[in-house]
Order: sequence, then C-alpha cells, then structure tokens
Amino acid sequence: MTMSRRQLLYASGFGAAALALSPLSRAFAADKKDEFTLPKLPYEFDALEPHIDKMTMEIHHDKHHKAYVDNLNKAMADAPELQGKSIEDILRDTAKLPQAIINNGGGHANHSMFWVIMAAAGKGGGGEPKGDLAKAINKDFESFTKFQEKLSDAAMKRFGSGWAWLVADKGKLDIVSTANQDSPISKGQTPIIGIDVWEHAYYLKYQNKRADYVKAWWNVVNWDDAAERFSKAK
Repeated sequence: MTMSRRQLLYASGFGAAALALSPLSRAFAADKKDEFTLPKLPYEFDALEPHIDKMTMEIHHDKHHKAYVDNLNKAMADAPELQGKSIEDILRDTAKLPQAIINNGGGHANHSMFWVIMAAAGKGGGGEPKGDLAKAINKDFESFTKFQEKLSDAAMKRFGSGWAWLVADKGKLDIVSTANQDSPISKGQTPIIGIDVWEHAYYLKYQNKRADYVKAWWNVVNWDDAAERFSKAK
C-alpha cells in the first residue's frame, strides 16, 4: 500500500513538527542530523506510467539518487564544520565548498524535490496550476501556454546533463537552467518545479528523444505541491 506524504512523515518520526516545515524543507525531512538519507518515494515505482516507466523510476531513485546520498555522506566526513547543517543551508554558499559536496549535495537536493513535484495522473499530476501560482505565471509569462513553452525550451536547450527550473527570485517567477546537479538554491533562488534532463531520467523509455520525454513530463507535474512551494517562497 502506498503511504501518503503525511503518513510517511509520521512513520519517519517527524510528526507535527515535520508537517510545519516548508515544502522545500519537507523534501529533505528524512535526513538525520549526522547523515543524509535517501527519501522514500511518495508513490509506487510504476505510479507515473505511461509517462515515466517503472524501471526508470526504480533505477533513478534506488541507484542514482542513492549514489548521490552515499557520496555526499563520504564527502561530508572531511567537512566537520558543515555537520548538522541542512542541505539547503550548505548549498546557499558554495564559494568554499569542495566540488564533491556541490555535486552530490545538489544531486540529493534536486532529486529529493523532483520526486515530490510529480504525481500520478488523477492523483494530482498534470493539468494546470490554480490560485496564486496560476496568477503569478500569467503575470510573469503572459499565459500558462507561454510559460510551458519557455520551460520546455530551457529543458531542450540544456546542453548535456542538467535541469530546467521554474524559480521564485526577488518576488518574481523566472525560468533558469542549471548544468549537471547545480541547484538554484546556490543562486539565492527558490525552486518551484524542475525537470531533470539527465539521460538517466528518460533514456530507457525515450532513448534520445528528449522532446518526447519533456512533453510527457507535463502530465505528471504536481501543481498542488508547486503551489504550496510558491506560497512559502513569497
């Protein structure tokens, strides 16, 4: 049986305190003080089919994300001054960070958010945003269609591996693209949604057809989570 996000938080021992965290913080709620932890998916591996296949989700989460977490914990052993800090706080100032922490910390942060900003069709995934987020998108991009086109274009133009993001930045929404596992958090921006365009996110199903993956991905965007994230960012 798939547990809800609320049930997962309680099962992890975080209870009401975790529920009070911001949406961005809740993505990392499983992290312990002395180490970073691979979060559980809030749905089954096959929940996002046919848009994202079961095998891709299983490998992406259990292999790729786990590797980022394991390597981050190894790198943190050589940075005692960072012990006890959240991954968000660590990534806010990367000027003196070892590259291993930037790479693997970004991988952990980006993927922890990626899992929760997706949902199955009929269970919160797809469609269009509502409320304040919809109004802000219309204000800053003229329409949802233009916003969708702009984010898709950023995802397609990201050369090699990386991400395309909708971020809140200085009171406005913007679209940015980052290379590899770099995080918008390091630029003082708050990620609202992000699309992973590393090949491991789509190659088993879509091969080299990134455009088909990007188009299909819109069917699993969790706009409720994005709206809550936007509300906290304001």
